[in-house]
Amino acid sequence: MHVLHVIDSLDRVGGAEQSLAAMAPQLVRSGVRLDVAYLRESPGGLQAELTGAGAAVFGVHHGTRAGTAAALRKLVRERRPDLVHTTRYESDVLGRAAALAAGTPVVSSLVDSAYGPEHLRTRGLSPWKVRAAQAVDAATAQGTRRFHALTRHVAAAMSRRLRIRADRIDVVPRGRDPELLGTVTPERRGAVRAGLGLADDVPVVLAAARQQYRKGLDILLEAWPQVRREVPGAVLLLAGDEGPESARLRALAGSAADIRFLGPRGDVFDLMAASDAFAVPSRWEGLGSAAMEAMGVGVPLVCADVPALRETVGSGDYALLVVPERPAALAAALAEALDDRAAAGVRAKSARARFLTAFTLHQVTGQMVQFYERSLRLRSV
Repeated sequence: MHVLHVIDSLDRVGGAEQSLAAMAPQLVRSGVRLDVAYLRESPGGLQAELTGAGAAVFGVHHGTRAGTAAALRKLVRERRPDLVHTTRYESDVLGRAAALAAGTPVVSSLVDSAYGPEHLRTRGLSPWKVRAAQAVDAATAQGTRRFHALTRHVAAAMSRRLRIRADRIDVVPRGRDPELLGTVTPERRGAVRAGLGLADDVPVVLAAARQQYRKGLDILLEAWPQVRREVPGAVLLLAGDEGPESARLRALAGSAADIRFLGPRGDVFDLMAASDAFAVPSRWEGLGSAAMEAMGVGVPLVCADVPALRETVGSGDYALLVVPERPAALAAALAEALDDRAAAGVRAKSARARFLTAFTLHQVTGQMVQFYERSLRLRSV
């Protein structure tokens, strides 16, 4: 089976990009001949990991959308894949058109519940642009053979918003390698904390996300003074790339010494293993990859109770779930996780067991291969 995966970029910060790179070796070992085309320049991206996994990688970026579209159509005709797989908006629109022009079946990943009320409220985003993008997405979706959604929530939302039948959507989550994640051990915790200059008894909360509106880091910062009052000496670590919300987040943090902006990190799983709680205060998610990774590591979770995160985490047996966009509720849950370590540990252990039954890379890769095979057998109706 020959699959050409079209994706917007190969930047290291994107969840879709990281998941593709993680899955590539197992896809190739499963017998998939994998090509990857990316549409935006991605210096220092995941190209080496993909080529090392056995994928052929093509940069298709020509300055203008028309030029990129023409180059992508040419690539599809030259490579002649059995199936084109598109991920993210630009790739969906251009990749679907290129595949259809070449007479090649095309499938698309639905990685987010886009075009909803929450997107219309995003700071700096024009509502009419959201609706225009939705119209283009819906129009090109009609010629797509099958769809892959990360969660049932995303499948249901996008079925309505793109006007596609629910039975054309298969749900397959993202996965991670348990060996790569590792687990919490005293040695790992101690080594990471020593590198950060933190004593073993300091209560540590970690959040790892790009600094954008949807991730809700501003809510976490608004909650933090209350956490500090209830748990004196607690430290908040924020890992992740800067983004549209960076200036606002810095202003909310002020000069507080107990809040550390770590920037982009290649050791997030180690940071998780050194933390006492992992916070996911998102306003919305498509799956919640960071929460899923924290489950795999075995760190206690405190999450906003938004649909996709609840679906990924499962229930309050695995994490403390709080009403979204409520700093006081988030602060109370974080303080509880830091104060009652025994209960937090029980939840973390249960969450890791859930991860091992649903989110390992081996399981997810097998489901994606089945999705490809099913898409080649079945025609869209």
